Amino acid sequence: MRTLQQDSIAQQGSASSVAHADSNATEHFVLTPRTVLSWLPRSATPEQQDSAIQAHFKPGPIRWSNRPDTLHLPGHDKGHNMLDVQLPQYYREGFFSKDSLFHPELPGGRYGMAGDPVPYTAHGDNIITSLLLVSFIMAVVSVASAKGFIARQAKSFFYMQREGITEVTETTTELYFQGFLVVLTCLLMALLFYLNTMDYGDTLTLPTPYHLIAIYLAMTAVYWIAKVVLYSVVNSIFFGGKRNRQWIKSLLFITSLEGVLIFPLVLLQAYLDLGSEKVLTGFVIVLVFVKLLTIFKTYIIFFRQNVVQLQIILYFCTLEIIPLLAFWGALGITANSLKINY
Repeated sequence: MRTLQQDSIAQQGSASSVAHADSNATEHFVLTPRTVLSWLPRSATPEQQDSAIQAHFKPGPIRWSNRPDTLHLPGHDKGHNMLDVQLPQYYREGFFSKDSLFHPELPGGRYGMAGDPVPYTAHGDNIITSLLLVSFIMAVVSVASAKGFIARQAKSFFYMQREGITEVTETTTELYFQGFLVVLTCLLMALLFYLNTMDYGDTLTLPTPYHLIAIYLAMTAVYWIAKVVLYSVVNSIFFGGKRNRQWIKSLLFITSLEGVLIFPLVLLQAYLDLGSEKVLTGFVIVLVFVKLLTIFKTYIIFFRQNVVQLQIILYFCTLEIIPLLAFWGALGITANSLKINY
């Protein structure tokens, strides 16, 4: 009996030790995705592997740490939360505030070597192309609407009407479209000056280069309006209202003709890369031709009866040459003042 009792006690002790060992092994065993995947056959598909992982692992709640941040320099206060709206501005800005490495959300540039930038060309500029297209449409519509006025001016340009002949008055529509041709001439001159300025490759202080077109257009319009006002004042004092009206109509025709002659120069420089020197030479030729027509028409209207050469020279220099030189100098001063000098 004593021997049986000792054997039972020994068996109970050994059983308890085995159970304790099994519990310790269970506590130390950690289920990993690798273990779960090792249970599957080698021919298991990715969908079967994903199903096995989802069956053994369930997402648990995320518990963020509530411990204070101690990662700061010794002797300094703890870090501040950048999302705090009451944080002073000097905490948000620093030497590395705008660095892409300090802000991962900012683009950090491109990899590799940057290529050569494509140079600016007028034929690749959509704004210039649109303006030239609008200019062409304006010219076609204006010529079609004011062709009677233009035909009469071209027919009577090289001779003076007699005093007893009744003049054919122009309609309001013809005068409006003749004004459109004058605006077109101003726009084409502004585009020509803009293209010559951009050919030098200078950097401007303007937000966009297209502001320079608006500046040149305003200057050209002011020049033309000032010239018309000056002509009207002088001619009304010395020659009377009838001749002044004849001269204003002739000036409209000459200005429209100047725009028609400038338009091919703008197209050649914009789309055929004609050099600035050649364009400037062509512009000077057009300008000389226009001024010859102007002085010829001035002679026919005002100085045909009493020819005084000195009077014609003074009249032409005062009302044509001096305003033109002043306008040319204003263009040069404006272009130089808008350049960035390094």
